Amino acid sequence: MTADGGAAEMAVLVGLQAAGKSTFYRRRLAHRYTLVSKDLFPRRARGKQARQMRQVEEALRAGRAVAVDNTNPTPEEWGPLIEAAHAHGATVTAYWFPPDLAGSLRRNARREGAARVPDVGVRATFRKLRRPGTGDGFDAVVEVRFDGRGGFDVRPAPPGA
Repeated sequence: MTADGGAAEMAVLVGLQAAGKSTFYRRRLAHRYTLVSKDLFPRRARGKQARQMRQVEEALRAGRAVAVDNTNPTPEEWGPLIEAAHAHGATVTAYWFPPDLAGSLRRNARREGAARVPDVGVRATFRKLRRPGTGDGFDAVVEVRFDGRGGFDVRPAPPGA
């Protein structure tokens, strides 16, 4: 249960680097969800996974909705998040950003400094990225795509998710 008496929630963003996940968070989720992201930790920080899980647990214990904004490409990444959320009575929605490797590489190339991911990293994520589904433990899966007008089209994921 959230601090305002509603049902606790977790949003897990799943997609390539430069797929629009952080922009989507800022535009659509920031007003309601506490952000947890490994990108906010120092680049060379150790124990990022453990630190992330501590932040997730803290937010859930406090009754806050939490959004996890990382690539979260596999069940090994999202499984512990789902488990923690369900242990706190939270529902978990996967926000799936279907891969567009060429588009992600173009957007990533426009990034500067530490925000730019080496292309090899984007390609490595692409190779292991798996579409999340309710069979993975998510309570819901929605698909997020650019709408062509500077925003996002969000809809329930097609069957098979």
